[in-house]
Amino acid sequence: MKIGLSDVEGRVLHGLIEEVSGDIVIRIDRRGFIIHASGNIAELGFDFSAALLLPHITDLAQPDHAASLGEHVGAVLSGAARPGWIEFPLASFGSADGAEAASAQERRWYAISLRPMHDAANPSGAPDGALCLMRSVQRLRLLEGELYNRTVTDPLTGLANRQAFCASLRRHLAGGGGQIVAIFAVDGMRALLLRYGQRTADEILWGFAKFLETMALPGHEVAQLDGERFGVLLPEMTLRIAREWAEDAVQTFAGLAAPAQTAHRPRTPQLSASAGLARVECTVDWTLREAELGLVLARAGGGKQVAIAGHRRAA
Repeated sequence: MKIGLSDVEGRVLHGLIEEVSGDIVIRIDRRGFIIHASGNIAELGFDFSAALLLPHITDLAQPDHAASLGEHVGAVLSGAARPGWIEFPLASFGSADGAEAASAQERRWYAISLRPMHDAANPSGAPDGALCLMRSVQRLRLLEGELYNRTVTDPLTGLANRQAFCASLRRHLAGGGGQIVAIFAVDGMRALLLRYGQRTADEILWGFAKFLETMALPGHEVAQLDGERFGVLLPEMTLRIAREWAEDAVQTFAGLAAPAQTAHRPRTPQLSASAGLARVECTVDWTLREAELGLVLARAGGGKQVAIAGHRRAA
């Protein structure tokens, strides 16, 4: 059994839904124009009572999402799509910095769901409009972003992790490859861990990560590949220039990490780093394996060196 509601009863129902759920209740006509909205729409900065003309539902979305919202609403009203939720960034109403907000990452995301309303007096059976529920999904968006960042970020150093670095290598390989990859590691890291403990080892790794970020040039990508090794993608560099950059980084780190010679710091470790280089080619695994082999050769030579597997120093 269907029960019809008068306009007054419908408005009371709107108020009850608004109070219970906090959703914004909107009623639109068959063309998508807003003919009624609950009072909490004012929280969006939109003054419905001051509008001289009926606003359209797409006016709620930022311009780059207005078309998709309009298509969804039109499809639901025509019966071509099942009612469901659609998300969009909210337009900036009456804000002096609206243009900045539209281009910044501080978008306010909302979702809206529509249910067509049929007028029994309409012989065509076409919807007379729709009742919409609109709610904020900003917190959900932030949580999704945080979860994504955790999957591609190393928790200790804040650098991109191996997963993100490998994804970047795959993109470069898809474009033809040819870039240079450097894999760095602090010499004797395992011995340092056994002698000084995990806390000191973490401090060393964190400090080395910040050092690499400082040495990186614009366009370089720095990542922590595992608990000991760091990767740096060096685009637009020849093998010779990349080697010179890596050698400069290794020598600079050794100079900065040299312990002060005082009687009060007898257990301060002498730190140095080594690196292996390889060209981005064949596959991601091949590229990383070649760079790691270069790192092994550099360490085998006593550390504080840069090596390229299969190349002499003149390469």
